[in-house]
Amino acid sequence: MIEARHLRVLRAVARTGSFSAAARELGCTQPAISQQMKALEKSVDTPLVVRSGRGMQLSEAGRVLLKHATGILAGLSAAEEEVAAIAGLRAGRVRLVSFPTASSTLVPPAVARLRGTHPGVRVSLVEAEPPESLAMLRGGECEVALAFRYPQTPGSAAAPAPAHGTPREARAEANLEAQQLSAGADWSDLVATPLLDDPLVGLLPAGHRLAGRGGPVELAELAEEQWIAGCPQCRGHLVELCAGAGFEPRIDFATDDYPAVVGLVAAGLGVAVLPGLALESVRPDGVATVAVHAASGAPAVRQVVALTLPDLAEVPAVALMLERLSGAAADR
Repeated sequence: MIEARHLRVLRAVARTGSFSAAARELGCTQPAISQQMKALEKSVDTPLVVRSGRGMQLSEAGRVLLKHATGILAGLSAAEEEVAAIAGLRAGRVRLVSFPTASSTLVPPAVARLRGTHPGVRVSLVEAEPPESLAMLRGGECEVALAFRYPQTPGSAAAPAPAHGTPREARAEANLEAQQLSAGADWSDLVATPLLDDPLVGLLPAGHRLAGRGGPVELAELAEEQWIAGCPQCRGHLVELCAGAGFEPRIDFATDDYPAVVGLVAAGLGVAVLPGLALESVRPDGVATVAVHAASGAPAVRQVVALTLPDLAEVPAVALMLERLSGAAADR
């Protein structure tokens, strides 16, 4: 008989590539992992893992079982939460996965309000960016994932030839990253709760010619600037936005660290565009912030949502968490 605990071990082994790493992830010993894998292989009467160098990988049978295990474990998680909800939310669990800027802005007030009315509901948080967070949700590792995506930019597909000395390889890499990440932005199998449109804010050195304008800046006005880009998804969107405005950005620096972006801009090494939520977590010393408009004339934004699986959306603790997140967003 295949047991859920065996499937969790199989998933951990597949993700980490070894029994010892899986044991550390699950908080048990390596021999216990080995014994459970042997029991699982005995149940299905075929090997599920094969050794490869110093690590191991799943056999064909192991890959098939893992594919089904993902849905099984997600269904079990939904069942466990529904049973806990029978007690009227006196117990229960909501595991949140969030990208960092939402973790510091939207999550704290939402969780505080939920605990204030339902202290028996346990809420935990880990951080991950999409599409990793969506994979965790679909894999049964959380109940709610906070994610973001960027609206499609009109005209971005017809990007101009590389300019301003930007190598073609840099543009190709950014476009490839954007394509790979956009594949994780398919939410058709999930229940999406829109939270807010997070405006993108331009960062300029304090002495920049556009710093004191007092109104929005069109992206085309920054065509000749050197750029500082953020995470891969943000970097890909920056390339799309600029392509829609008729130019390709010269990206000299790329970093996921928002204070580093601010520091580079303050030192006069380039300009940048950051989400508004990000600026609430850093001190924009030495830089000027300006509203940024896309080529269409509309403000540039990213869409922030809370996602869950259809079955989990019916679980009272999850529904309450989504409601509290919506309330925190509406209060901004």
